[in-house]
Amino acid sequence: MSTITRLRSSAPDFEATLKKLLAFDAEQDDAIEAATARILQRVRHEGDAALLELTNQFDQVNASNVAALEIPAEQWRQALTSLPSSQRQALEVAAERVRAYHQHQRQESWSYVEQDGTRLGQQITPLDRVGLYVPGGKAAYPSSVLMNAIPAKVAGVSEIIMVTPTPHGQRNAMVLAAAAIAGVDRCFAIGGAQAVGALAYGTESVPAVDKIVGPGNAYVAAAKRRVFGTVGIDMIAGPSEILIICDGKTLADWIAMDLFSQAEHDELAQAILLCPDAQYLDAVEASITRLLPTMPRADIIRTSLRDRGALIQVRDLAEACAISNRIAPEHLEVSTEQPEQWLPSLRHAGAIFMGSHSSEALGDYCAGPNHVLPTSRTARFSSPLGVYDFQKRSSLIHVSAAGAQTLGKIANELALGEGLPAHAASASFRLTGK
Repeated sequence: MSTITRLRSSAPDFEATLKKLLAFDAEQDDAIEAATARILQRVRHEGDAALLELTNQFDQVNASNVAALEIPAEQWRQALTSLPSSQRQALEVAAERVRAYHQHQRQESWSYVEQDGTRLGQQITPLDRVGLYVPGGKAAYPSSVLMNAIPAKVAGVSEIIMVTPTPHGQRNAMVLAAAAIAGVDRCFAIGGAQAVGALAYGTESVPAVDKIVGPGNAYVAAAKRRVFGTVGIDMIAGPSEILIICDGKTLADWIAMDLFSQAEHDELAQAILLCPDAQYLDAVEASITRLLPTMPRADIIRTSLRDRGALIQVRDLAEACAISNRIAPEHLEVSTEQPEQWLPSLRHAGAIFMGSHSSEALGDYCAGPNHVLPTSRTARFSSPLGVYDFQKRSSLIHVSAAGAQTLGKIANELALGEGLPAHAASASFRLTGK
Protein backbone atom coordinates (compact mmCIF):
# COMPACT_ATOMS: atom_id res chain seq x y z
CA MET A 1 0.00 0.00 0.00
CA SER A 2 1.31 3.45 -0.97
CA THR A 3 2.53 5.68 1.87
CA ILE A 4 0.77 8.73 0.42
CA THR A 5 -2.04 9.37 -2.06
CA ARG A 6 -1.14 10.38 -5.63
CA LEU A 7 -3.54 12.63 -7.53
CA ARG A 8 -3.68 14.47 -10.87
CA SER A 9 -5.60 17.71 -11.20
CA SER A 10 -6.56 16.72 -14.76
CA ALA A 11 -8.35 13.56 -13.59
CA PRO A 12 -12.15 13.62 -13.97
CA ASP A 13 -12.74 12.82 -10.31
CA PHE A 14 -10.11 15.24 -8.95
CA GLU A 15 -12.54 17.77 -7.49
CA ALA A 16 -14.50 15.15 -5.57
CA THR A 17 -11.32 13.41 -4.40
CA LEU A 18 -9.74 16.68 -3.24
CA LYS A 19 -12.90 17.65 -1.37
CA LYS A 20 -12.88 14.31 0.44
CA LEU A 21 -9.17 14.65 1.24
CA LEU A 22 -9.67 18.10 2.76
CA ALA A 23 -12.74 17.15 4.78
CA PHE A 24 -12.10 17.29 8.48
CA ASP A 25 -14.75 16.26 10.96
CA ALA A 26 -14.54 18.91 13.66
CA GLU A 27 -17.70 17.78 15.43
CA GLN A 28 -17.54 18.37 19.14
CA ASP A 29 -17.31 15.31 21.37
CA ASP A 30 -20.40 15.32 23.58
CA ALA A 31 -18.59 13.69 26.51
CA ILE A 32 -15.78 16.29 26.39
CA GLU A 33 -18.28 19.13 26.11
CA ALA A 34 -20.31 17.87 29.07
CA ALA A 35 -17.23 17.35 31.25
CA THR A 36 -15.89 20.79 30.31
CA ALA A 37 -19.19 22.46 31.16
CA ARG A 38 -19.18 20.82 34.61
CA ILE A 39 -15.60 21.86 35.28
CA LEU A 40 -16.22 25.47 34.27
CA GLN A 41 -19.36 25.62 36.39
CA ARG A 42 -17.44 24.37 39.43
CA VAL A 43 -14.58 26.83 38.98
CA ARG A 44 -17.00 29.70 38.47
CA HIS A 45 -18.91 28.98 41.68
CA GLU A 46 -16.32 27.31 43.92
CA GLY A 47 -13.17 29.21 42.89
CA ASP A 48 -9.93 28.08 44.55
CA ALA A 49 -11.53 25.03 46.17
CA ALA A 50 -12.48 23.60 42.76
CA LEU A 51 -9.04 24.40 41.34
CA LEU A 52 -7.30 22.52 44.13
CA GLU A 53 -9.51 19.46 43.87
CA LEU A 54 -9.37 19.28 40.06
CA THR A 55 -5.60 19.81 39.94
CA ASN A 56 -5.18 16.96 42.41
CA GLN A 57 -7.56 14.77 40.41
CA PHE A 58 -6.09 15.35 36.95
CA ASP A 59 -2.42 16.15 37.64
CA GLN A 60 -1.88 14.35 40.94
CA VAL A 61 -0.62 17.58 42.52
CA ASN A 62 -1.86 17.92 46.08
CA ALA A 63 -1.52 21.53 47.25
CA SER A 64 -2.90 23.07 50.42
CA ASN A 65 -3.94 26.26 48.64
CA VAL A 66 -3.71 27.88 45.21
CA ALA A 67 -0.91 30.15 46.41
CA ALA A 68 1.21 26.99 46.64
CA LEU A 69 0.48 26.37 42.95
CA GLU A 70 1.94 29.71 41.90
CA ILE A 71 5.45 29.26 40.53
CA PRO A 72 7.54 32.19 41.75
CA ALA A 73 9.55 34.20 39.22
CA GLU A 74 12.74 33.21 41.00
CA GLN A 75 12.20 29.64 39.81
CA TRP A 76 11.88 30.86 36.23
CA ARG A 77 15.16 32.71 36.51
CA GLN A 78 16.80 29.65 38.05
CA ALA A 79 15.47 27.54 35.19
CA LEU A 80 16.96 29.99 32.71
CA THR A 81 20.40 30.03 34.32
CA SER A 82 20.45 26.24 34.67
CA LEU A 83 19.78 25.56 30.98
CA PRO A 84 22.65 24.37 28.81
CA SER A 85 24.19 27.43 27.18
CA SER A 86 23.15 26.28 23.70
CA GLN A 87 19.48 26.04 24.72
CA ARG A 88 19.54 29.38 26.52
CA GLN A 89 21.17 31.09 23.55
CA ALA A 90 18.63 29.55 21.16
CA LEU A 91 15.74 30.81 23.30
CA GLU A 92 17.21 34.28 23.68
CA VAL A 93 18.02 34.72 19.98
CA ALA A 94 14.60 33.41 18.96
CA ALA A 95 12.94 35.78 21.44
CA GLU A 96 14.84 38.77 20.10
CA ARG A 97 13.88 37.92 16.52
CA VAL A 98 10.22 37.48 17.47
CA ARG A 99 10.30 40.79 19.37
CA ALA A 100 11.96 42.66 16.47
CA TYR A 101 9.41 41.37 13.96
CA HIS A 102 6.41 42.19 16.11
CA GLN A 103 7.63 45.72 16.83
CA HIS A 104 6.67 46.46 13.22
CA GLN A 105 3.04 45.51 13.95
CA ARG A 106 2.41 48.10 16.64
CA GLN A 107 -0.53 50.31 15.75
CA GLU A 108 -0.62 53.92 16.95
CA SER A 109 -3.55 56.21 17.66
CA TRP A 110 -4.45 58.60 14.87
CA SER A 111 -6.85 61.45 14.12
CA TYR A 112 -7.60 64.12 11.56
CA VAL A 113 -9.38 67.48 11.72
CA GLU A 114 -12.09 68.44 9.27
CA GLN A 115 -12.49 71.94 7.85
CA ASP A 116 -15.11 72.94 10.43
CA GLY A 117 -12.88 71.88 13.34
CA THR A 118 -14.42 68.46 13.99
CA ARG A 119 -11.77 65.94 14.98
CA LEU A 120 -12.21 62.23 14.21
CA GLY A 121 -9.84 59.39 14.86
CA GLN A 122 -9.02 56.21 16.67
CA GLN A 123 -7.37 55.59 20.02
CA ILE A 124 -5.28 52.42 20.25
CA THR A 125 -4.91 50.92 23.73
CA PRO A 126 -3.52 47.58 24.94
CA LEU A 127 -5.50 44.98 26.83
CA ASP A 128 -4.98 45.18 30.59
CA ARG A 129 -4.41 41.51 31.40
CA VAL A 130 -3.93 38.42 29.22
CA GLY A 131 -3.98 34.74 30.13
CA LEU A 132 -1.51 32.41 28.41
CA TYR A 133 -2.19 28.68 28.38
CA VAL A 134 0.94 26.54 27.89
CA PRO A 135 0.62 22.73 27.60
CA GLY A 136 2.60 20.67 30.12
CA GLY A 137 3.69 17.08 30.49
CA LYS A 138 4.64 15.38 27.21
CA ALA A 139 3.57 18.37 25.11
CA ALA A 140 5.68 21.26 26.40
CA TYR A 141 6.29 24.09 23.96
CA PRO A 142 8.62 26.90 25.07
CA SER A 143 8.39 28.36 21.56
CA SER A 144 4.66 28.94 22.14
CA VAL A 145 5.49 30.96 25.25
CA LEU A 146 7.61 33.28 23.12
CA MET A 147 5.07 33.51 20.29
CA ASN A 148 2.17 34.37 22.58
CA ALA A 149 3.76 36.46 25.32
CA ILE A 150 6.14 38.65 23.32
CA PRO A 151 3.49 40.18 21.00
CA ALA A 152 1.36 40.92 24.07
CA LYS A 153 4.24 42.73 25.75
CA VAL A 154 5.07 44.63 22.54
CA ALA A 155 1.42 45.72 22.45
CA GLY A 156 1.79 47.11 25.97
CA VAL A 157 -0.23 44.53 27.92
CA SER A 158 0.34 45.29 31.62
CA GLU A 159 0.10 41.75 32.96
CA ILE A 160 0.42 38.26 31.50
CA ILE A 161 -0.80 35.36 33.65
CA MET A 162 0.60 32.04 32.47
CA VAL A 163 -0.98 28.70 33.39
CA THR A 164 0.65 25.36 32.69
CA PRO A 165 -0.16 21.89 34.02
CA THR A 166 2.61 20.08 35.90
CA PRO A 167 1.60 16.39 36.03
CA HIS A 168 2.99 14.74 39.17
CA GLY A 169 4.68 18.06 39.95
CA GLN A 170 6.99 17.90 36.92
CA ARG A 171 7.86 21.44 35.80
CA ASN A 172 9.41 21.97 32.37
CA ALA A 173 12.59 24.03 32.68
CA MET A 174 12.53 25.37 29.12
CA VAL A 175 8.93 26.56 29.47
CA LEU A 176 9.79 28.42 32.69
CA ALA A 177 12.95 29.83 31.11
CA ALA A 178 10.92 31.05 28.13
CA ALA A 179 8.51 32.75 30.54
CA ALA A 180 11.43 34.61 32.12
CA ILE A 181 12.72 35.73 28.71
CA ALA A 182 9.31 36.69 27.27
CA GLY A 183 8.22 38.91 30.17
CA VAL A 184 5.46 36.80 31.73
CA ASP A 185 4.34 38.34 35.03
CA ARG A 186 2.82 35.44 37.00
CA CYS A 187 2.63 31.68 36.50
CA PHE A 188 0.33 29.05 38.05
CA ALA A 189 0.86 25.28 37.90
CA ILE A 190 -2.69 24.52 36.78
CA GLY A 191 -4.01 23.23 33.49
CA GLY A 192 -6.98 21.84 31.63
CA ALA A 193 -10.45 23.33 31.42
CA GLN A 194 -10.17 24.37 35.07
CA ALA A 195 -7.25 26.69 34.26
CA VAL A 196 -9.22 28.28 31.42
CA GLY A 197 -12.16 28.77 33.80
CA ALA A 198 -9.93 30.38 36.42
CA LEU A 199 -8.56 32.84 33.85
CA ALA A 200 -12.00 33.63 32.48
CA TYR A 201 -13.93 34.05 35.72
CA GLY A 202 -11.19 34.69 38.26
CA THR A 203 -10.90 32.98 41.64
CA GLU A 204 -9.76 34.12 45.07
CA SER A 205 -6.14 33.66 43.93
CA VAL A 206 -6.14 33.74 40.12
CA PRO A 207 -7.08 37.10 38.59
CA ALA A 208 -9.58 37.22 35.73
CA VAL A 209 -8.09 38.21 32.38
CA ASP A 210 -9.41 39.98 29.29
CA LYS A 211 -8.23 37.45 26.70
CA ILE A 212 -6.94 33.87 26.72
CA VAL A 213 -4.38 32.69 24.17
CA GLY A 214 -2.30 29.57 23.69
CA PRO A 215 -2.77 25.95 22.53
CA GLY A 216 -4.17 23.04 24.51
CA ASN A 217 -5.91 19.68 24.29
CA ALA A 218 -9.54 19.02 23.42
CA TYR A 219 -10.73 20.03 26.91
CA VAL A 220 -8.84 23.32 26.72
CA ALA A 221 -10.27 24.03 23.27
CA ALA A 222 -13.79 23.24 24.47
CA ALA A 223 -13.32 25.48 27.50
CA LYS A 224 -12.03 28.39 25.39
CA ARG A 225 -15.02 28.01 23.09
CA ARG A 226 -17.40 28.16 26.06
CA VAL A 227 -15.85 31.19 27.81
CA PHE A 228 -15.62 33.26 24.62
CA GLY A 229 -17.73 36.33 25.18
CA THR A 230 -16.83 36.52 28.84
CA VAL A 231 -13.24 36.91 27.61
CA GLY A 232 -11.64 37.08 24.19
CA ILE A 233 -9.73 34.10 22.77
CA ASP A 234 -7.13 33.81 20.05
CA MET A 235 -8.67 31.01 17.98
CA ILE A 236 -9.82 27.39 18.08
CA ALA A 237 -7.03 25.65 16.20
CA GLY A 238 -7.45 22.47 14.21
CA PRO A 239 -4.76 19.98 13.12
CA SER A 240 -1.54 21.39 11.69
CA GLU A 241 -1.27 21.78 7.90
CA ILE A 242 1.42 22.30 5.28
CA LEU A 243 0.95 22.83 1.55
CA ILE A 244 4.02 22.97 -0.69
CA ILE A 245 4.06 24.38 -4.21
CA CYS A 246 7.24 23.21 -5.92
CA ASP A 247 8.66 23.65 -9.41
CA GLY A 248 10.66 20.41 -9.12
CA LYS A 249 14.01 22.13 -8.57
CA THR A 250 14.31 21.64 -4.78
CA LEU A 251 16.05 18.53 -3.45
CA ALA A 252 13.43 15.82 -3.03
CA ASP A 253 14.69 14.91 0.45
CA TRP A 254 14.15 18.50 1.60
CA ILE A 255 10.52 18.46 0.48
CA ALA A 256 9.90 15.02 1.99
CA MET A 257 11.22 16.22 5.35
CA ASP A 258 9.13 19.41 5.15
CA LEU A 259 6.05 17.21 4.70
CA PHE A 260 7.17 15.13 7.69
CA SER A 261 7.62 18.25 9.82
CA GLN A 262 3.88 18.81 9.96
CA ALA A 263 2.75 15.20 9.67
CA GLU A 264 4.64 14.37 12.89
CA HIS A 265 2.39 16.67 14.95
CA ASP A 266 -0.44 14.15 15.03
CA GLU A 267 -2.33 11.66 12.88
CA LEU A 268 -4.83 14.30 11.75
CA ALA A 269 -2.19 16.72 10.45
CA GLN A 270 -2.23 17.34 6.71
CA ALA A 271 0.74 17.54 4.31
CA ILE A 272 0.20 18.16 0.58
CA LEU A 273 2.61 18.78 -2.31
CA LEU A 274 1.60 20.41 -5.61
CA CYS A 275 3.99 20.10 -8.57
CA PRO A 276 3.59 19.91 -12.37
CA ASP A 277 6.50 17.44 -12.75
CA ALA A 278 5.41 13.79 -12.39
CA GLN A 279 9.00 12.52 -12.23
CA TYR A 280 9.74 14.90 -9.37
CA LEU A 281 6.70 13.59 -7.49
CA ASP A 282 8.12 10.10 -8.01
CA ALA A 283 11.40 11.29 -6.48
CA VAL A 284 9.65 12.81 -3.46
CA GLU A 285 7.64 9.64 -2.93
CA ALA A 286 10.86 7.62 -3.05
CA SER A 287 12.40 9.99 -0.47
CA ILE A 288 9.37 9.53 1.77
CA THR A 289 9.67 5.75 1.56
CA ARG A 290 13.39 5.83 2.30
CA LEU A 291 13.41 8.45 5.07
CA LEU A 292 10.25 7.49 6.95
CA PRO A 293 11.72 4.47 8.78
CA THR A 294 14.46 6.71 10.19
CA MET A 295 12.00 9.05 11.94
CA PRO A 296 11.33 8.62 15.69
CA ARG A 297 7.68 9.56 15.12
CA ALA A 298 7.34 7.36 12.05
CA ASP A 299 4.01 5.80 13.07
CA ILE A 300 2.34 9.21 13.45
CA ILE A 301 3.82 10.48 10.16
CA ARG A 302 2.80 7.32 8.31
CA THR A 303 -0.82 7.57 9.47
CA SER A 304 -1.01 11.30 8.70
CA LEU A 305 0.40 10.90 5.18
CA ARG A 306 -1.73 7.83 4.45
CA ASP A 307 -5.02 9.32 5.63
CA ARG A 308 -4.71 13.03 4.85
CA GLY A 309 -1.57 13.57 2.74
CA ALA A 310 -1.24 13.83 -1.04
CA LEU A 311 1.23 14.36 -3.88
CA ILE A 312 -0.72 16.18 -6.58
CA GLN A 313 0.41 16.66 -10.18
CA VAL A 314 -0.94 19.98 -11.44
CA ARG A 315 -1.00 21.38 -14.97
CA ASP A 316 1.25 24.31 -14.05
CA LEU A 317 2.21 26.54 -11.12
CA ALA A 318 -0.65 28.94 -11.84
CA GLU A 319 -3.10 26.10 -11.23
CA ALA A 320 -1.16 25.18 -8.10
CA CYS A 321 -1.78 28.71 -6.78
CA ALA A 322 -5.49 28.43 -7.54
CA ILE A 323 -5.74 25.11 -5.70
CA SER A 324 -3.77 26.56 -2.80
CA ASN A 325 -6.28 29.39 -2.46
CA ARG A 326 -9.08 26.87 -2.20
CA ILE A 327 -7.23 24.93 0.49
CA ALA A 328 -6.20 28.13 2.39
CA PRO A 329 -3.42 26.32 4.26
CA GLU A 330 -1.94 27.17 7.64
CA HIS A 331 1.62 26.92 6.24
CA LEU A 332 2.35 27.45 2.55
CA GLU A 333 5.82 26.81 1.12
CA VAL A 334 6.49 28.21 -2.34
CA SER A 335 9.62 26.24 -3.17
CA THR A 336 10.36 27.70 -6.59
CA GLU A 337 13.23 29.58 -8.18
CA GLN A 338 11.32 32.89 -8.29
CA PRO A 339 8.73 32.62 -5.50
CA GLU A 340 7.91 36.35 -5.39
CA GLN A 341 6.28 36.20 -8.82
CA TRP A 342 3.52 34.02 -7.39
CA LEU A 343 2.66 36.22 -4.40
CA PRO A 344 -0.02 38.25 -6.25
CA SER A 345 -1.80 34.96 -7.03
CA LEU A 346 -1.75 33.67 -3.42
CA ARG A 347 -4.56 35.18 -1.36
CA HIS A 348 -5.25 32.73 1.47
CA ALA A 349 -2.52 31.32 3.72
CA GLY A 350 -1.52 31.71 7.35
CA ALA A 351 2.17 32.09 6.51
CA ILE A 352 3.96 31.96 3.17
CA PHE A 353 7.51 30.59 3.08
CA MET A 354 9.30 31.65 -0.09
CA GLY A 355 12.20 29.84 -1.72
CA SER A 356 13.81 26.45 -1.19
CA HIS A 357 15.72 27.48 1.95
CA SER A 358 12.61 28.75 3.79
CA SER A 359 11.53 25.59 5.56
CA GLU A 360 8.40 25.86 7.67
CA ALA A 361 10.32 24.70 10.75
CA LEU A 362 12.32 27.95 10.73
CA GLY A 363 9.05 29.84 11.10
CA ASP A 364 7.96 27.61 13.95
CA TYR A 365 10.91 28.61 16.08
CA CYS A 366 13.02 31.56 15.18
CA ALA A 367 12.43 33.39 11.88
CA GLY A 368 10.39 36.05 13.72
CA PRO A 369 6.80 35.95 12.39
CA ASN A 370 4.25 34.31 14.66
CA HIS A 371 3.68 30.56 14.48
CA VAL A 372 0.12 30.82 15.84
CA LEU A 373 -1.73 30.56 12.52
CA PRO A 374 -5.26 29.97 11.22
CA THR A 375 -6.07 26.34 10.36
CA SER A 376 -8.95 24.43 8.76
CA ARG A 377 -9.37 26.92 5.87
CA THR A 378 -9.88 29.84 8.28
CA ALA A 379 -6.98 31.65 6.56
CA ARG A 380 -9.71 32.77 4.13
CA PHE A 381 -10.85 35.27 6.75
CA SER A 382 -8.37 35.35 9.64
CA SER A 383 -4.71 36.11 10.26
CA PRO A 384 -1.69 35.04 12.33
CA LEU A 385 -1.60 36.01 15.99
CA GLY A 386 0.05 39.39 16.35
CA VAL A 387 0.39 42.59 18.33
CA TYR A 388 -2.96 43.73 16.94
CA ASP A 389 -4.65 40.88 18.83
CA PHE A 390 -3.59 42.50 22.10
CA GLN A 391 -4.61 46.04 21.15
CA LYS A 392 -8.10 47.43 20.86
CA ARG A 393 -9.50 50.45 19.08
CA SER A 394 -11.79 53.18 20.36
CA SER A 395 -13.34 55.63 17.92
CA LEU A 396 -12.68 59.30 18.71
CA ILE A 397 -15.40 61.85 17.88
CA HIS A 398 -14.94 65.50 18.87
CA VAL A 399 -17.61 67.49 17.03
CA SER A 400 -17.09 71.23 16.83
CA ALA A 401 -19.96 73.70 17.23
CA ALA A 402 -19.83 74.34 13.49
CA GLY A 403 -19.72 70.64 12.72
CA ALA A 404 -22.80 70.02 14.86
CA GLN A 405 -24.82 72.25 12.54
CA THR A 406 -24.12 69.97 9.59
CA LEU A 407 -24.12 66.61 11.35
CA GLY A 408 -27.13 67.47 13.52
CA LYS A 409 -29.39 67.97 10.49
CA ILE A 410 -28.24 64.76 8.86
CA ALA A 411 -28.64 62.74 12.06
CA ASN A 412 -32.06 64.30 12.71
CA GLU A 413 -33.34 63.20 9.29
CA LEU A 414 -31.97 59.68 9.58
CA ALA A 415 -33.24 59.21 13.15
CA LEU A 416 -36.75 60.32 12.23
CA GLY A 417 -36.64 57.95 9.26
CA GLU A 418 -35.84 55.12 11.66
CA GLY A 419 -38.60 56.10 14.07
CA LEU A 420 -36.27 57.13 16.90
CA PRO A 421 -37.43 60.62 17.96
CA ALA A 422 -35.16 60.91 21.01
CA HIS A 423 -32.16 60.34 18.76
CA ALA A 424 -33.48 63.07 16.46
CA ALA A 425 -34.02 65.47 19.34
CA SER A 426 -30.57 64.76 20.79
CA ALA A 427 -29.00 65.70 17.45
CA SER A 428 -31.20 68.71 16.77
CA PHE A 429 -30.76 70.24 20.23
CA ARG A 430 -27.20 71.14 19.17
CA LEU A 431 -28.44 73.17 16.20
CA THR A 432 -28.13 76.93 16.59
CA GLY A 433 -31.43 78.50 17.62
CA LYS A 434 -32.86 75.33 19.07
